[in-house]
Amino acid sequence: MKRIKELHKDDKPREKLAAKGAQALKNDELLSMLLGSGVQGKDVRKLSKEIVSMLESDFDNLTLDKLCDIHGLGIAKASQILASIELSKRYLIRNNTRITSAKEVYDELKPFSTKTQEHFLTITLDGASHIINTRTVFIGTLNQSIVHPREVFSDAISDRAAGIIIAHNHPSGTLEASRADIQITQRLKEVSKLVGIELLDHVILSKHGFYSFSDEGLL
Repeated sequence: MKRIKELHKDDKPREKLAAKGAQALKNDELLSMLLGSGVQGKDVRKLSKEIVSMLESDFDNLTLDKLCDIHGLGIAKASQILASIELSKRYLIRNNTRITSAKEVYDELKPFSTKTQEHFLTITLDGASHIINTRTVFIGTLNQSIVHPREVFSDAISDRAAGIIIAHNHPSGTLEASRADIQITQRLKEVSKLVGIELLDHVILSKHGFYSFSDEGLL
C-alpha cells in the first residue's frame, strides 16, 4: 500500500476533496483528512484503514479506550474521531427525525432493546417534536439514587429543549414497569414541571417490544 505522499496528486485525499467534494472520498480517506498525519512507523493511510475496520465491526460500542487500543492512535486523535462522530450524529438526528409516538421512540432506540445491561437514555425534543439529542445518561441497575434529576435535565436545559423523553431497557425481556420505574417517572415528572421542560414519555425497551407510560395513562 502506497503512502499518502507516494500517491498521484489527483488521488491524494485533500486534492480529491477539493476537486470532487467530500462525498467522493472513501471512508479511510475521510479519516486520513481528519487525522492529518500518521505516527512513527505507521502512515496515516494505514492508521486510517485500521480505524475504519474497527468502525465497521463494532460501531455501536465504540469508546475512547477501544480506539486507543489501536497502536499509534493516542488519546488526542481518538478524542477527535469520537467528537466528529458525535457532532455528525447530532446534526443528522436534528435535521431528520421527529418523534410523535412511543413506537417511534422504540424504533429510534431499538439497538438498546437487546443490551445485556440496563441503559438509561434521554431524548430531547424541540417544540416541533424533532430530536435535538439522544444521550445515554448512565449504565446500570435503576434506582432513585442513581437516576438523579440533575443528570437527566441538565443537558435538556442546555439544549433549550421543549420536551424530553426518557427510556431504559429491560435485559430480562419483561415489559412490566417495576415499582422503581414508576417512582423514578413520578419524581422526574415533578421536576419537569419545575424546570419547564415537559416529560412526554417514559418508554421501557425490551427484545419483545416496548411499554409506554404515556400510552398507559401514567403521565
